[in-house]
Amino acid sequence: MLLKDKICFITGAGKGIGRATMEAFVREGAIVYANDIVPESIDEYAAQNPTVKPVYFDVSDSFAAKEAIMRINKEQHRLDVLVNNAGLMKDALIGTITRALIEEIFSVNVYATMELLQLASKLMMRNKSGSIINLSSIVGITGNPGQLVYSASKGAIIALTKTAAKELAPKGIRVNSVAPGMIDTDMMRSIGEKHLAIHIANIPMGRLGEPKEIADACIYLASDMSTYMTGHVLTVDASVLV
Repeated sequence: MLLKDKICFITGAGKGIGRATMEAFVREGAIVYANDIVPESIDEYAAQNPTVKPVYFDVSDSFAAKEAIMRINKEQHRLDVLVNNAGLMKDALIGTITRALIEEIFSVNVYATMELLQLASKLMMRNKSGSIINLSSIVGITGNPGQLVYSASKGAIIALTKTAAKELAPKGIRVNSVAPGMIDTDMMRSIGEKHLAIHIANIPMGRLGEPKEIADACIYLASDMSTYMTGHVLTVDASVLV
């Protein structure tokens, strides 16, 4: 029960890494406000787990994001953990990238993360404690052909994490990032079996990571096991980068 009675807010909790994180947090005793853009996607799980409270909205909607934080404040009077997980991945080669694509990806991956970080930190400041976890990606560190926009957005997550950590540390708020490698999610498999096989061939362990393995990293950063850790990028990746 590493997160017993902690009030947590997880975005993009309907599937993939977000779903695994939500379920892991519940197992560890947390009260979870679980966000997703798809209505009813969390309802069945929430009906079986009363500590889960679905919050449906598009994270790029500033007004809806503010309403969600206000709801948490009204019902719980505090927020202990924010996991900025919601993300969008669309690939495009240099020369085919449009302004519309840039704005679409950055509005979800970067702007929404910044806005929720600000909203959550204001609530956390009241108790002079809190943990904010921003999901980046290994490509935000290494880059990847065909992912100029996506990798740039994830690199931005790393930069804003480090800056927010320095600014919020005196307020008792920790800010860290998790950078997953190749994880077995619908988003990852959308690249097609052929390209997937090429990626797996370059992983010494010979497999994709599991969403649960990212959730475990989030538990560590959300829990009191990491109280002296802020401004870090925790890579969960088996590709053994040099």
